[in-house]
Amino acid sequence: MHQTNFLVREPLLDPKQRVVGYELSWRQDSTGAASTPAALDALIGFVAGQVNNEDGDWLLRDKTLFLDAVPAMLSADALYDMPPQHTVLSIKAAELANPDTMAAVQGLRAGGVGILLREADLPRIGTRLPTMASYVEMRFTGADVGSQARTYAALKQSTVGMIARPVSNWADFDACAALGLNAFVGKLHLTPRPSSDSKGMNPAQTIIMQLMQMVRQNADIAQLEAVLKRDATLSYKLLRFINSAGFGAGREVQSLRQALTLLGYQPLYRWLTLLLATASTSGYSPVLLETAVVRGRLAELLAQAALGKSEAENVFVAGMFSLLDRLLGIPMEEVLANIQLSEDVVVALLTRSGKYGPYLALAEACELNSDLVASLAVNLKLSPLDVNKAHLSALAWAQNVAA
Repeated sequence: MHQTNFLVREPLLDPKQRVVGYELSWRQDSTGAASTPAALDALIGFVAGQVNNEDGDWLLRDKTLFLDAVPAMLSADALYDMPPQHTVLSIKAAELANPDTMAAVQGLRAGGVGILLREADLPRIGTRLPTMASYVEMRFTGADVGSQARTYAALKQSTVGMIARPVSNWADFDACAALGLNAFVGKLHLTPRPSSDSKGMNPAQTIIMQLMQMVRQNADIAQLEAVLKRDATLSYKLLRFINSAGFGAGREVQSLRQALTLLGYQPLYRWLTLLLATASTSGYSPVLLETAVVRGRLAELLAQAALGKSEAENVFVAGMFSLLDRLLGIPMEEVLANIQLSEDVVVALLTRSGKYGPYLALAEACELNSDLVASLAVNLKLSPLDVNKAHLSALAWAQNVAA
């Protein structure tokens, strides 16, 4: 299938700041071709093909996907390839004035597909809302929370889920959370949350940083083993990782030395990078960690064809580290002072340039609903299909890491 559109995503957070779903939307390329029903239909088919495996299992685990819909698309065959319980189509309330559209919506809902109603005139719809939609988008403005709260309280008694947008600061997010709303947060999760927690590195992170330094300097395995032994949790995690089905060592590995030998330096460094982010205790939100993992993996996949597998692992590290300042609550300069990284990774982190930077910039653009996606991809000689496949693959990979 020839694609001209790029996928961009926006996270949907529950009141505990966990990612419960993503809105996927299509950014046209520079030709500005409109999203026709046929294009939207083809793209639903594409998404379905990428996020189900051969056995039809949903690769995004508990995540729900929200997809923009137009009436002509509601009967798309491709919708049958999406798991209904994880699929929500968002549609403007005005479209439901057409009896055919309303009938199509009710058919989809009967089959378990979710419908998110946008721009709904709630007082006018009144008690009919639960027959029309499973979710309703609330235009959240921090100004009239009092009057909004009454609407929310009434809706809370119904089966309709409430989703707030736009939510542009953490105070508004907290107000939504207190009212029991889920929220689309745009770029909000990338702005550090004001917090009184102590910042900087905890003991586990300090040891991980030390190990990363040693791996970069090709320290011998006995030295790495000696440092690992100082942290029982780390040692346990390494053995559990090596013995996981995903790694496939083939036999139970019981010694740290054997685990280190089997793993090798580059994969060890990559594992430590993931661990460093997950060892954060500075009250960060889970969404930030998931974003770091998706960003690292997406940047890596984008770079693989041009740079090769081993160089692409460095791009993964750059992607993960690009959010480390926010995960640790310290400035990027301080992060870089604590760990010795290759010049290429440092340049990518500080200026998004050099050999790795453009791949990191493209991965970021995919999460910011940015108009830059098309031009960044063109510069890297990547087609929309390349980028979109990598994007959905990275989302699926991140769910496995979380699990």
